[in-house]
Amino acid sequence: MLDKLYVIGGVTGALFLFGIFSIVLLQVGANLIDFISSALTGHAIGLTIPSYAEIAGFMLAGASFLSLPYALRHGTHIRVNLFIQRLGSKGQQLTDIWSFLIGTALTGWLAYYAWELVLESYEYGDLSTGLIAVPIWIPQVSLALGTTLMTVSMLDGFISSLMQKDFFIKAENADLGAE
Repeated sequence: MLDKLYVIGGVTGALFLFGIFSIVLLQVGANLIDFISSALTGHAIGLTIPSYAEIAGFMLAGASFLSLPYALRHGTHIRVNLFIQRLGSKGQQLTDIWSFLIGTALTGWLAYYAWELVLESYEYGDLSTGLIAVPIWIPQVSLALGTTLMTVSMLDGFISSLMQKDFFIKAENADLGAE
């Protein structure tokens, strides 16, 4: 069940990346139309997507944080494998236990305060500063959800390490959701 949750986070992150691509592509197209109009008529039409850079930034935060658990499960986060591989199986297990324990504590702390930030932004009615005033708690939810999912995946890795199970999906088994 947790693997499916990590896949949902990864797919949602990928959709946010596609959203960034789409909004930037549309703005580039609008700039091109303005350039052609200016060259032909001497006047630009003034096409623009309001707050496109800000919205793309919100999507980037969503893509980054929601994809974290999927990346962790597939072993694509930075690890010092050169060092870890020399420790032997017991040393690797202890290193994983220690790393996942610290990771669980840190991401749990981050998730807690991310949700506090969402609640505070909602209560105060904070709005973004762009042309389109977006309630800031909306993009903050993706950060809070992503850190919460990351905490769950760290805890999953910690328990797997305690049970002497390999948490990471190997590259040859890295189909979406398949093991």
